Amino acid sequence: MTSALGNIKVVDLSRILAGPWASQMLADMGAEVIKVERPHKGDDTRFWGPPFIKTACGDQPPQAAYFHCVNRNKKSIAIDITQQAGQQVIKDLIMQADVLIENYKVGGLAKYNLDYDSVKALNPRLVYCSITGFGQSGPSAHKAGYDAMIQGEGGLMSLTGQPDGMPMKVGVAVVDVMTGLYSCNAILAALMARHQTNQGQHIDIALLDVQVATLANQGMNYLATSKNPQRLGNEHPNIVPYQTFATQDGSLILAIGNDNQFIKFCQVANCPSLADDALYATNAQRVVNRSKLIPLLATKLASHPTLWWIEQLESVAVPCGAVNTLEQVFNHPQIKHREMVKHVANQQGELIKTIASPINLSATPLQYHSASPDLGQHSYEVLTNLLAYTQADIKKLFTDKIIS
Repeated sequence: MTSALGNIKVVDLSRILAGPWASQMLADMGAEVIKVERPHKGDDTRFWGPPFIKTACGDQPPQAAYFHCVNRNKKSIAIDITQQAGQQVIKDLIMQADVLIENYKVGGLAKYNLDYDSVKALNPRLVYCSITGFGQSGPSAHKAGYDAMIQGEGGLMSLTGQPDGMPMKVGVAVVDVMTGLYSCNAILAALMARHQTNQGQHIDIALLDVQVATLANQGMNYLATSKNPQRLGNEHPNIVPYQTFATQDGSLILAIGNDNQFIKFCQVANCPSLADDALYATNAQRVVNRSKLIPLLATKLASHPTLWWIEQLESVAVPCGAVNTLEQVFNHPQIKHREMVKHVANQQGELIKTIASPINLSATPLQYHSASPDLGQHSYEVLTNLLAYTQADIKKLFTDKIIS
């Protein structure tokens, strides 16, 4: 089967989430991704559990579900990067690669002569993506960055939570995920540019930059007014009503995006006079008079069960939805129809569930051919088939514990 990136080779020196998220996207699109890990330890997320995914056999301990969320379709080679012989193996990989992804601290790879300035002479066509907390330059460049602290420093936590409560982080490491998405986009753009320039380039991606860029309408709200947006819980700063409401038996997300939808809602809720009221007739007025309107709507929505509201509102094309648990999500008929859960085989041939990519390409569909690799699972294969090392050289690397 033809894949979109079947001719692309990636050396992945990243770990945790942001970098591996980008490289997994490339792997799903068909790129050959070589994940370089530390011998005997590997990526930290291999042990970020419980829960762990247990296998029936194999000489490695169970790996965390966290690790499996972001490392499918990759090959693992375990290299001691602190040793010169290990650095040479990585350089040999780089000479054959199209892309390198790394998330070391700024300057962290220079001591191994694996920074961009050192390796671009080995492969001028290399697209080299550096992911850091704060970027390659600036007064904070030296600092390590982690998703939760970036959600705080980048303003997201100031927007998240109840008005009278503590600032809250999002329940998923969204800055890491978004950084992976931006990194993958940048890599694909650099690969396209290479067709014109015949040269690679250095990509500088910072978690903090990503967080600020994705403040979206809230960021623009501040730039337009110079006023800090306030936490609104599940309410929307620019659209009303657009939030959760308590129903007779649970919760409902009401997502009314225009005045016509509000009129239809009021008809279903048996309060058409609200749509005619000058205080609420337009979204701008509903935002201004939010505190008066929401209690009126809350009383109406509490009068029926969630399913009743969904059936009635969907019948007149008013956007709404239930607040689902993950059990409900993965049993959702639409999620099942879209095949958002795939099964991939591990080294032992056991099938492991994985959450599919949302990308659907008609001519070059994404592939799910292997689960996340065991640590060093492909070391011998990479040295033999990709790098064409002699058996004597391979034996010495294993004997000297440069490779595991």
